[in-house]
Amino acid sequence: MAETTVVKKPDYLGHRERLKERFLLGGGHDMPDYELLELLLTLSIPRRDVKPIAKELLAKFGSFAAVINASPIALYEVPYVKESTYTVFSIVREAAVRSCWDVLKSQNETVLAQYDAVIDYCRTAMAHKDVEEFRVIYLDTKLRVTGEEIQQRGTVNQVAIHPREVIKAAMIHKAKAIILVHNHPTGDVTPSHADLEITGKINIACKAVGIRLLDHIIVGKNSYYSFNDHGLIEYVKS
Repeated sequence: MAETTVVKKPDYLGHRERLKERFLLGGGHDMPDYELLELLLTLSIPRRDVKPIAKELLAKFGSFAAVINASPIALYEVPYVKESTYTVFSIVREAAVRSCWDVLKSQNETVLAQYDAVIDYCRTAMAHKDVEEFRVIYLDTKLRVTGEEIQQRGTVNQVAIHPREVIKAAMIHKAKAIILVHNHPTGDVTPSHADLEITGKINIACKAVGIRLLDHIIVGKNSYYSFNDHGLIEYVKS
């Protein structure tokens, strides 16, 4: 009688199931970052123990958010991380951005009453960008959010902004007020001379057509800078 060969399942398969069960039963709030990353990695690396990969990613990039927002080139330096993993991370990143935007836009009240939501959205959408990006958030007469637009993308330390194009877009969106937002990939959110200059020019252009410049927010990886909070909107008006 022929012997039956029993094929032992890899240990990591049982580990994956236990992780999945914990997540489904209790959510991910109490899970360490590397375990949450493991769960994501199982979607793109189905036949390998991904725990060492998750820990290597965290060691390389420093945080869960930094891993999710890392560029494909940087991610591919880690063994076994390929395009499928970058795709999974990109979906998570976009889901987080859209969730923050939905919270911001669904509130039927002035942004002044929910400014933390404005900051949360800006930081989620832009804090980890590796090049400068310039966005405009459009508001109605009651300072409620009606939309937003990416005006320009630039290099690691500069982006070309034209006040006329900002005003033209605002008028197309029928905005009565706007918030300017851009990021500093270096992490230093201190306004540069160019930041001050372009804010002043845009403020003058806004006043000429009856649009209010509510704020200019600079976003970094770990902090942000608000022109309005520092009294600079009126200071740079001329």
